[in-house]
Amino acid sequence: MKKLIASLVALSATPAFAAGGPFFSLHNTNFVVLLAFLVFIGILLKAGVPGKLAGMLDARAARIKAELDEAKALREEAKKLLASYDAKQKEVQEQSARIIASAKEEAEAAAKQAKEDLKGSIARRLAAAEDQIASAEASALRQVRESAISVAVAAAADVLAKQASVESSSASIDAAIAQVEAKFH
Repeated sequence: MKKLIASLVALSATPAFAAGGPFFSLHNTNFVVLLAFLVFIGILLKAGVPGKLAGMLDARAARIKAELDEAKALREEAKKLLASYDAKQKEVQEQSARIIASAKEEAEAAAKQAKEDLKGSIARRLAAAEDQIASAEASALRQVRESAISVAVAAAADVLAKQASVESSSASIDAAIAQVEAKFH
């Protein structure tokens, strides 16, 4: 690194020491360098390099401006798309809330209907059970009456058989049988 710096200092000092004598002489290196630089600038101007450089810079500026405009347009489009998606998401959330509310209402209505159906079913079963109990009571009463009648008829037959003659017994039995048959039918 030190060698590089030393060589640069030596090279930069050499032309300054060589510039001895009058300035407008071809032996003066500063004047020769100035002439070469002016010729170089003239060639660049004649070739139109500044215009080409300006054109290239203008083209690059236009390209950058177009890219910026495109980026702005894409950004606006992205904002619109985001707003659209936000609106759709909000709409979907509202719709799902409505669906949930509707489902809850339907579930409550179904539960209420099931309770009413259950109450009706219980009432029908109670009525059927009460009918069966009433029928069983009526059947039991009929059986008791029939048994009582049978016992009464047998007791009456025994009493009559002991008290009456054959002819009066036979007539009484026939009358009792007719009376029992009339009550049963």
